[in-house]
Amino acid sequence: MLSFTSHLLASLLLGGIASGRDIPTNVADFYDAVVAQGKCNNSLAGGFHSSDGDSGNFTYCGDHLDDYNIIYIQGRNGSLANLDIDCDGIQGSDADDGRCKSSEDTQSITSFQWIVEEYGTGQKDLDSNIHPYVVFGNTGTKKNWPTFDPRDYGIKPLSVMAVVCGKKLIYGIWGDENGDDGDEAMVGETSLSLATACFGKEMNGDNGYDPNDVLYIAFPGKDAVPGADGAKWNASNYKTFEKSITALGDELIARIGNDSSSGNDSSSGNCSENANITCEVPGASVGSPRAMMDVQMWCGLAMVTALVWCLG
Repeated sequence: MLSFTSHLLASLLLGGIASGRDIPTNVADFYDAVVAQGKCNNSLAGGFHSSDGDSGNFTYCGDHLDDYNIIYIQGRNGSLANLDIDCDGIQGSDADDGRCKSSEDTQSITSFQWIVEEYGTGQKDLDSNIHPYVVFGNTGTKKNWPTFDPRDYGIKPLSVMAVVCGKKLIYGIWGDENGDDGDEAMVGETSLSLATACFGKEMNGDNGYDPNDVLYIAFPGKDAVPGADGAKWNASNYKTFEKSITALGDELIARIGNDSSSGNDSSSGNCSENANITCEVPGASVGSPRAMMDVQMWCGLAMVTALVWCLG
């Protein structure tokens, strides 16, 4: 009898599905749970706006700092945040297709420009047309102006973030902050390249996405930072850069739904780890003429069963 263990095949198959940027089950379940809960119970900082003139009850939420080690933005009554466009950073690169020109508040520098330059890749700053960055955190000195510094909770500059938008999962980086140059402290903003990945080329410097159903997730810890060598900072287009942070993003979202502190094993988000299927083929011995065909048939059926179980 020939016995094969298909754990590696399961990992490769499920990894391929994740790379298609469908929302993994554990992230989809988390998204639904946050919306159903309706509001944040452990607000790290509040009083922010998603749109001009709204209720100003959006918060940086720490409900899952202890179990999943994540921070996210949440409103009330099931709201998350919208997606406005930030065109800050390098201007006029070869990747610039002109859609940022409609922005009326563009700055030629992002919050962590000096770190990008110090990486020594030849990239002087982030480029909204290339780098999928998230505007996360709020600074300001105006009286009664709400602020939030993600670094106070272990989130590192240029760390990988996850954005659930348009029924997709997009990986980005924490690349900029909101200041106090407007009338209200705002949340919910990304680079043009990230917005385009979510909602298409109708996005531009003056046209974002209004519904408050976008989930922004940040990951505290040094392990969320790709560093100089862990990302293609000098990429010439969005796809190349986003691909370079995909493996790290996949590792980070595995935190969600998996409370390592309690020792609980959650199947959501960890299908490839749990789908350790052994295929035993009756009558097929090593070197027999029918071995390969039988193994492929039997293990193929086992893999389909494992996939249905994992995604179910």
